[in-house]
Amino acid sequence: MKTAIIPGKYFEEFAEGEEFITPSRTITETDIVNFAALSGDYHPLHTDEVYASNTVHKGRIAHGALIAAISTGLMGRLGLFDSTAIANMGQEWRFTHVVKIGDTINVKIKILEKRETKKKEAGLIIREITIFNQKGEQVGEGKATMLVKRK
Repeated sequence: MKTAIIPGKYFEEFAEGEEFITPSRTITETDIVNFAALSGDYHPLHTDEVYASNTVHKGRIAHGALIAAISTGLMGRLGLFDSTAIANMGQEWRFTHVVKIGDTINVKIKILEKRETKKKEAGLIIREITIFNQKGEQVGEGKATMLVKRK
């Protein structure tokens, strides 16, 4: 697996099956509070320690959408699509384990498929995304499609 930052790969430079690992990031209480304010999602699982302590989670958990957003940012830190991305064509997410304050996540990206398009200047890159916590447990997974420049 590659861990180096790569500045903007073109469609032709990706290989199906290729994998990349992002840097890690710790989820903080500030992240959760700020995301609640930004999104308007003040569900007590995220914002009320007393409530959340009496659930199966035994404490507050991060919003799934927050983890998706941070994962997107972590993927951006690799630089894979810097100056070559044309458009994010879609993402789908599934969360398999909760993320709590103090957990540290990172993301594995696998290139699933490259698709030609009608546009000669671009192609589609379909990525499998797997999110892990500091224990190596999978906490989420997804798929993302990016329209990328061709050489």
